[in-house]
Amino acid sequence: MRVLVGLLAALLASATPAGAQSYPSRPTRIIVPYAPGGVADIAARLVGQKLIEALGQSFIVENRPGGNGFVAVTAAVRAPADGYTLLVGTVAEFTINPALYKKLPYDVERDLTPIAMLSDTPLVLATNGASPYHSVEDVVVAARGKPEALGTASPGTGTFNHVTIEQLQLEAGIKLLHVPYRGGAPAATALAAGDIPLGLLAISSVAPFLQSNHIRVLAVTTSKRSSFNPEWRTLQEEGVPEIDASNWVGMFAPKNVPRPIVEKLHAEIQKILVMADIRNLFAIGGADTMPMRIADFAARIKADTARFKNIVKEAGIQAD
Repeated sequence: MRVLVGLLAALLASATPAGAQSYPSRPTRIIVPYAPGGVADIAARLVGQKLIEALGQSFIVENRPGGNGFVAVTAAVRAPADGYTLLVGTVAEFTINPALYKKLPYDVERDLTPIAMLSDTPLVLATNGASPYHSVEDVVVAARGKPEALGTASPGTGTFNHVTIEQLQLEAGIKLLHVPYRGGAPAATALAAGDIPLGLLAISSVAPFLQSNHIRVLAVTTSKRSSFNPEWRTLQEEGVPEIDASNWVGMFAPKNVPRPIVEKLHAEIQKILVMADIRNLFAIGGADTMPMRIADFAARIKADTARFKNIVKEAGIQAD
């Protein structure tokens, strides 16, 4: 009897790794909640190409924008939990939406399994190149003198940028006028044209206007300076405490994907994220690759969700 039990245990122990070893045996789709060209799309394509090279099967990016990420995330959580549907999204879908919306068509902890954080990108507080604001202190003084008069652009209501604007107001004790645009590119274009004096935007959005001096960066939103331009000071250095906000991108799978498949993908991605060419390609958009353990990524998700819930509540942010 003991021999039989031992043989059965050995068979069960060997069956799962064998399944992981044969994965992937056909193309895998990577769903992205944004149109091509955004930080999540770029991350999915860069990492997906390396996974093709490492694993010998196609990883096809499928862009499913719309509905504040609901469309893409719902499609992912409803897919079979076999490892052949993955999801790459940003901090917004996994931590801000749960803080902002009372009813979601998905629950991050219940419906998704984290595989890897891919990249981390600060936002920048930026101004028009011809504006009188040359420091964060200039902005604070102006905003205190005329509350809710200083227009500040974001890619939309309820976005990570919008929530960070609200946190900036809370921490600095000021009132800005939030002006939502339909995406980061239109917001940066308006800022460069002088249609609005301030913006809290992605580095990739403002980068095309930096060399011409149509946009000037005042500070980054992370506690550390950006590798994109180490001369940019942080908001903390500029006297605004407690702000350490970054737009991370992560890969997830539907819940109950076999653990060996999750671990195989995680292990391959950790190798990819330290490759020099990948790090350099991410850096073009101001992003740093973020190799870390799955447990650390899961802890980051929980911490960010709790933080955003507090900001949303304190600022009284209402979703459209």
